[in-house]
This record gives sequence, structure tokens and C-alpha cells, in this order.
Amino acid sequence: MTRQQSGSAGGTELGRFLRARRTQVTPAEVGLTVGPGLRRTPGLRREELATLAGVSIDYYTRLERGKETRPSPPVVDALARALRLDDAEHDHLRELALRAARQIPEPPTVPSRTVRPGVKLLLESLRPNPAYVVSRSTDLLAYSPAALRLFAGMEDWPVKQRNIARYVFLHPAARDLFDDWDNQVRGCVARLRAVAGTDPDAPDLAQLVGELLLKSPEFARLWERYEVKARPYGRKTYHHPEVGDLTLGYQSMQLEGTPGQRLNAYYAEPGTPDYDAMVLLDLAGSEPSSRPAARQRP
Repeated sequence: MTRQQSGSAGGTELGRFLRARRTQVTPAEVGLTVGPGLRRTPGLRREELATLAGVSIDYYTRLERGKETRPSPPVVDALARALRLDDAEHDHLRELALRAARQIPEPPTVPSRTVRPGVKLLLESLRPNPAYVVSRSTDLLAYSPAALRLFAGMEDWPVKQRNIARYVFLHPAARDLFDDWDNQVRGCVARLRAVAGTDPDAPDLAQLVGELLLKSPEFARLWERYEVKARPYGRKTYHHPEVGDLTLGYQSMQLEGTPGQRLNAYYAEPGTPDYDAMVLLDLAGSEPSSRPAARQRP
């Protein structure tokens, strides 16, 4: 991912984040009265945000353009309040401010893709529940049989191509699989954006983000929004071509002591049709030559 791909040929990630979030806050949301006439600036103007945060317009402009790189913690907090950031976005803003203040950037590294044996045993113990481990760039590193089968058509891709973000944006089956595809892709981009914001030159992100920017207009649009909030738990409904409709709860967990790896697990109440569908996926994943009979949609 080049500087141009990350959003601008110059400036800082801090400035890019501030600008992206500024354009998504309307004057009405922060209690400002807008006079008649067309506003050419989406969201808040620089001077409006500066006033709300209690800083000078010149200072804020320099901050957004990357010419000022050492905002104090009170200024960062004031900007977060003015931009109506939630806790996760506020933390991300703090991280960007700390990174911008460093005189010498840290050299990017490629994290290990190795999954610890104990984690693989854990995946096996979770069967028939779909569970998998992804890298910080959403590469699929390890998985239970049902997990690979849950992403319909993923198994047809070469192992090195299997990536959750690539799947949701580029695989032809993804739009039909996810009941709420729009929210699925927003969360996926948010995770990538959060990593890229604090490590924009990371080699493990460069190729993936560059590929998706080129091939998916939806990804490019969401990338520019600079959202960094992802949902670590909830429920998802799938329209699966093999087992029919199923709704699963899910939980995403950071694996401590790893280079950004996460474990994602799905579940359903035993004895329910959704649980039975998980069992079918697990069996099908264990025996590649077999295909489960599709359940009828209600």
C-alpha cells in the first residue's frame, strides 16, 4: 500500500483521519445553525471544528495538513469530543497522535503467520462450531472444517488467496451469502483501516489494500470514510447454498501474545435448526467429497 493508496501522497495518518471524520459530522449534530445557501464542504468546515475543539483555525489546519504533528493529550481529547468519536475511535486518534509525534518512523515488519499448536487444538475442540484464526490483515490462517465451508466457495481458492476481506468484496458468492452484506463489509474495512492507520506501510497490508482499491469501488468508498470501529460480537444471518438459511451468534477475540491474530467463533443453541446446519457444515468440511443436502428456506 503506497502513500497514495493510503489516502494521500503527503500529510500524516492523523491528518487524514481528522479530515475523513470531519466530513461525516453534520453541523446539526453538534448544535450549529447553518444559514441558507449551498455548502460546498461535506460535514463540518475546518473553522467550525476548530471552534468546537477550542483551538485556533490555523493550528487545526496545520494539524490536518500534517504540518503540526505534536497535539497535546487535551487537544486530542477535545477533537475527539467535537468529532463525536466513540471510545474505539478516540483510542485510535490517540494512537495516531503518538505515531505522528515520532521523529523517526518505525520500520514496517511482516508478522508471523504461524498459529500456535495449542490454538489449533482449541479450534478442533470447538467443532462443530465454525471457528477460525485470521491475521491482522484477515488472511485465513487456521480453521475448523465448518468455518471454511461457511464461506461458500472459499475452499475453491488457493490457500494463499484465502482472505476474509478479499472474499467479502471479490468472491461472487459473498453478496448472496450474507444477509446484511453492507454491514459485513463495513466492519471488515474498519479492521483493516485501524491497522493501516498506525502502520500504513505494513507489507502484509500493502498488496491486499492495493488489490481491493483497484478491483472494488465499494472498498474504495469505504476506505475513504476512515471508519475504525468493528463489532467484536453479535449475530449474523447467512443464506447458504448448501444448508439453507442459518443465524449464528459470533464472538471475535484477540489472541494475546500473537502479532495481531484473532480467533472468531460462531455458535447456535443445540437442538435448533441453526445448530443442525452447523453440524452439516462440519461434516461436509471433514469429507470434501460429500455435499450436504440443502435445507429448505422458511
